Amino acid sequence: MTDWKKSDWRNKPRVQMPDYTDAAALAAVEEKLASYPPLVFAGEARRLRAELADVSRGDAFLLQGGDCAESFAAFQADPIRDTFKVMLQMAMVLTYGAKVPVVKVGRMAGQFAKPRSADTETIDGVELPSYRGDIINELDFTPEARIPNPEKMLQAYTQAAGTLNLLRAFSTGGYADVHQVHGWTLGFTGAPEAEKYRAIAERISDTLDFMEAAGLTSDQNHELKTVDFYTSHEALLLEYEEALTRLDSTSGKWLAGSGHMIWIGDRTRQPDGAHVEFCSGVQNPIGLKCGPTMTSGHLKALMAKLNPENEAGRLTLIARFGAGTVGEHLPRLIKAVEEEGAKVVWTCDPMHGNTIKSSSGYKTRPFESVLREVREFFGVHNAEGTIPGGVHFEMTGADVTECTGGVRAVTDEDLSARYHTACDPRLNASQSLELAFLVAEELSARRNKVKAAQSA
Repeated sequence: MTDWKKSDWRNKPRVQMPDYTDAAALAAVEEKLASYPPLVFAGEARRLRAELADVSRGDAFLLQGGDCAESFAAFQADPIRDTFKVMLQMAMVLTYGAKVPVVKVGRMAGQFAKPRSADTETIDGVELPSYRGDIINELDFTPEARIPNPEKMLQAYTQAAGTLNLLRAFSTGGYADVHQVHGWTLGFTGAPEAEKYRAIAERISDTLDFMEAAGLTSDQNHELKTVDFYTSHEALLLEYEEALTRLDSTSGKWLAGSGHMIWIGDRTRQPDGAHVEFCSGVQNPIGLKCGPTMTSGHLKALMAKLNPENEAGRLTLIARFGAGTVGEHLPRLIKAVEEEGAKVVWTCDPMHGNTIKSSSGYKTRPFESVLREVREFFGVHNAEGTIPGGVHFEMTGADVTECTGGVRAVTDEDLSARYHTACDPRLNASQSLELAFLVAEELSARRNKVKAAQSA
């Protein structure tokens, strides 16, 4: 796509983006951002694409997770560490179940902007513009706070850079040692309510003991104490994305320097729209949210636009339908992909279709609904003979009470205790790890079924 320019999206219809009132201030911020170093580098994005190509073939599994919307106020080392820690635990359990490498991608270091179902919200008769994430405006319900402020892009860049710096240190500095990660998991399964997951944890312990006895120790094998960890976010605020886009001198292709992987939301996936236009021209892996209104024709048009060369690892389709409706929507989209012979990663986002209002008035997501959608996703792929490549969770390493259910049985009445999200409810550390154990069971059952069919 040699004639693509990073500003081409400006000639396309735009949705879910703010109207900045001060054009000169916006231009000054864009110019400053354009002079800053990129947050990620082309070689990293290419490596992630290669790993996602393995996922598309069933030779790896994708775990994508993190905050609904990153907050400026909550920017501290501990929350970043805690989410990273839980994702490593989840990845270890999933690796054991799938018997393939797990590609770890955080919703971190860039997940600052949020699409909204309405442009305004009304409280006590007062109508104001909707909160669209800290990179755009503020959560406080005042006219001043809700004015889009381009200066916030600079703060987002600074926070993303700090987050990435910490993640890289954790990934390579010994914190990710496989024995330490498993020790944390044993802490979870040691609780009485998590007893049913203890057998899997003990089998992982036996495996690690065997490896150590065979001489495969962390001291002698660098791979056992480091991980590759990538970042991702929804590419919603295109002024920010364009300003951080750079030409890769090695390949001659453009790179979205804001994160390793970017995705297009279910509300911004118009084939002729600004967001699709921007994402079509960068070499990063691209995610595409596929909700209930996605038609086969739209999906085919989007695949042709976003991955015209049909390269494995380029496009990840993120299914998000809601528990009880996966069987109604997913088969037709799988059929569209198969008809085109398209190489894609299929992953399941069981969060966005399962948001309800609890009896206590809080927006929540029942753990049972999240799990049901994951199981339906696996069931459809097993029936279609296609590959369920990954899972995509909104989660945190903190002990929040935002989603109900799980082994620690968060109830509607508990939600008010630690409901800290700025936007959508997230799985807490315990719920996230429990889901990993349950998904690992699905992966193990699928692997055994495939092996049985091959030996028959």
